[in-house]
Amino acid sequence: MLATLGLVTIIAVLAAILSRKMAPLTALIAIPVVVALSAGFGTRTATFMLHGIQSVAGVAGMFLFAVLYFGIMTDAGMLDPIIDGILRTAGGNPVRIVMATSLLALLVHLDGTGAVTFLVTIPVMLPLYDRLGMDRRVLACAASLAAGVNFLPWTGPLLRASASLHIPVMSIFRPMIPVQLAGLAFVFGSAWWLGRREARRLGFKGRKFGEAFQRELDAGERALRRPGRFWVNLVLTLILITGMIVARLDPVVVLMVGLVLALSVNYPDLKVQRERLDAHSRAALMMVGVLFAAGAFTGILKESGMLDAMTRSAIAFAPPRLAPHLPFALGLLSMPLSLLFDPDSFYFGVVPVLADAGSAFGIPPIQIAQAAVLGQMTTGFPVSPLTPATFLIVGLAGVELREHQKFSFPFLFAASVVMTLFCVILRVFPL
Repeated sequence: MLATLGLVTIIAVLAAILSRKMAPLTALIAIPVVVALSAGFGTRTATFMLHGIQSVAGVAGMFLFAVLYFGIMTDAGMLDPIIDGILRTAGGNPVRIVMATSLLALLVHLDGTGAVTFLVTIPVMLPLYDRLGMDRRVLACAASLAAGVNFLPWTGPLLRASASLHIPVMSIFRPMIPVQLAGLAFVFGSAWWLGRREARRLGFKGRKFGEAFQRELDAGERALRRPGRFWVNLVLTLILITGMIVARLDPVVVLMVGLVLALSVNYPDLKVQRERLDAHSRAALMMVGVLFAAGAFTGILKESGMLDAMTRSAIAFAPPRLAPHLPFALGLLSMPLSLLFDPDSFYFGVVPVLADAGSAFGIPPIQIAQAAVLGQMTTGFPVSPLTPATFLIVGLAGVELREHQKFSFPFLFAASVVMTLFCVILRVFPL
């Protein structure tokens, strides 16, 4: 009975989200509450939800302060000298331009927000591509690759995986650092190859095609810039990242302190501080709301016994000989699954069931989480029709959706496969 209720709850949530009949936040709260009350759990439903919310509080806090911190640093212009240096170095060489596109997207994606990455990268680089007659699909692909492989502890997929399985996000991330480096090597190797192909198509043989592109800031952006504090901001950011990865300090604490220091150093005026926080809080609060809703959803499934019942049923039907290969198979399939599942329904509906089923065969849940983030809404999100970022890419770059998907999908899928193979080589999870 509980297994059936759990399955019905997950299918209903998936259907509501995928059909766009309900917003993810609404579906993750309303449907499991109705099912739990209908099953006779009564007021215990509130306790189930509270336990789930408490388990994701740290993850939600980390995301909130990461978005605010990196938003403040972008306002202050920490990335400006890096962006301008990239544009100067790229000059009129197609190979350098494509690699510069990947580097710029990689740096901007430090805030973990795909939309911001494309809003900065594509408008900055597009005039240079158009000036040289380069294929705009290459621009969209290079930016997508860099953003897709750059999964950081405060990015959506890792946060969702952490919240759904109640595993500390840094425990998932640390073993993946060398895997991500392999993925980034693939990104820049692909950018070099795409640039060489464009150079051959355009007949570039070492001569200059044009001068370095100079970007222009509007009056509002210039008013917020703090160029004299570039080194202070950069050193502060490096210290925070080192504290999280090397010193293993709790990310939410590190980012909270970092935000206070960033505001104090760059915008000591109280009114300006409020304006900067207001400017960046909207996107952050939406994701925080979804994370809390997901905590309530998984809390009901787990505390009510539905998740355990589904696991036992899955074990009864799963061939034991296939169980050890579950993380590897999920790693290979995770990127294409981005075309079928949005991140909330996959990480909060599918991953917990896979993890519990794998646990019965001795597979640590952390391996399921790591396999999932190799592609599901990481390398997969820039081509998924289920994410607004995909439509932002094609809109900003001026290419058709099907052309972008056709051109970029092989590169994004290959990046996911490469990282999956490195997980096996580095024994993050078995073959």
